[in-house]
Amino acid sequence: MCGRASVITPEALLEERFNAAFAKGVHLEENVNISAGNRIPVITSRHPHHIQMFSLGFTPYWAHKQTYMINARSEGSLNPENDPLYDGNKGIFSKPMFRHAIRSQRCLVLVDAFIEGPKNEKLNKPYLIYPNRDRGPFALAGIHDTWKHPLTGALHHTVAIITTAANRLTQRIGHHRAPVVLTREQEEQWLDADLDQASLSKIMRPFDAKGFNAYPISPKIKNPEANGLELLKPVGDKIFKDYDRCLYERLKYAEEDEYVIREERLVEGDQFVLF
Repeated sequence: MCGRASVITPEALLEERFNAAFAKGVHLEENVNISAGNRIPVITSRHPHHIQMFSLGFTPYWAHKQTYMINARSEGSLNPENDPLYDGNKGIFSKPMFRHAIRSQRCLVLVDAFIEGPKNEKLNKPYLIYPNRDRGPFALAGIHDTWKHPLTGALHHTVAIITTAANRLTQRIGHHRAPVVLTREQEEQWLDADLDQASLSKIMRPFDAKGFNAYPISPKIKNPEANGLELLKPVGDKIFKDYDRCLYERLKYAEEDEYVIREERLVEGDQFVLF
């Protein structure tokens, strides 16, 4: 599964990276600890040039009440052993909750990082997983739907993150699942309404760990009310040794060049202000 996500990249840079503009009246809500019920930026296949803010926690349009499903298994009930080499059918296409959305309501879920823990300890021992070498924000494969509250009539635009078996990185963390991380080429494919089932299935595989790294962070992140850049501060070594700045260091400092720090994020007490 994908436990939590972080979005800190400013609106303008997010728009530039994904060649899309925030929809009229929609603004980015920076959040290092996005959990069920929080809003997260998405790009849908219906509006590929607009960034919208949907609630994390999928509810199908026909549901009697909100379900808050933050993840959708690509294999469905198949691959119960979570074998990373599984190459069989994708059960999501036959799951009643997701079978409509996976065919016609796919989206990109835009993040700077996601947070996962070991299978047993979960967010009591969390790790921040992020792209290395200053690659910036990336997209997770998602599905969405619009649910109408039966009493108030309010419309809720909801999203779930597609998951698959673990890759080399999440295996090192001790977790058996991982979100489907899309390459730039796959981002366009995922939004293609005409993409066939076989092609979609090929996308829903463990992502390449070479472009990512992870490090342990404070278990304070498990509190959905907790927020602030300090939650992303390392409390241990990276999974893979490298000489890149960790995500926390990139966000804490904006550098003018290799040697001069131009601007440090403002500090209030021991909390960094996101801007």
